[in-house]
Amino acid sequence: MKLLIVEDDKTLNNGIALSFGSDEILQAYSIREAEKLLDSSVELVLLDINLPDGSGLDFCKWVRRTSRVPIIFLTANDMELDIVTGLETGADDYITKPFSLAVLRARVNAVLRRQAKKEAFYQTDSFSFDFDAMKFLVEGVPVELSRTEQKLLKLFVTNPGITLSREMCIERIWSEEAEFVESNALSVTVKRLREKLPGAPIRTVYGIGYVWER
Repeated sequence: MKLLIVEDDKTLNNGIALSFGSDEILQAYSIREAEKLLDSSVELVLLDINLPDGSGLDFCKWVRRTSRVPIIFLTANDMELDIVTGLETGADDYITKPFSLAVLRARVNAVLRRQAKKEAFYQTDSFSFDFDAMKFLVEGVPVELSRTEQKLLKLFVTNPGITLSREMCIERIWSEEAEFVESNALSVTVKRLREKLPGAPIRTVYGIGYVWER
């Protein structure tokens, strides 16, 4: 797991980082640092609300404009209204300080399980996509998709209404090989998806990338 910790208390930030052991950890102590570190490879964000250069609530809103990455607030703000506000802002969980690191790990794992389950299946009147079983139906008829097509489709349907840049799509689909991928590989994959999934709401945002329309 690649985890971004946004917490200005360096002792707490380091303690959380150590508790996640071998996971890949990014550490930020301000919103500005977090904005620089957050990219499409981050799988979960642990976010303080009271940061030296602004509010974690505003950062959460900013993230939600372009990403569905799971976010867990870690904060001393423990009033009921604070918790409701945090969750309504787009957070997946809200943990008040002080907290046990063991409980934190358990809550992180629970959020990731919910996220995985939510991302595993997609269904509308026309489409049924089961990514775990690798079964894809269009109007009840099975369709064969390559692994690359499956990965791109999953990226689209788990980020509905969000414009995904070409760079971000290439990085997420081809990961470590992204720099060696031919420039038209993404366009070809999108073309094949459109051919195999007639009526799929994949819209090209010229000069930027693609969006799966809600």
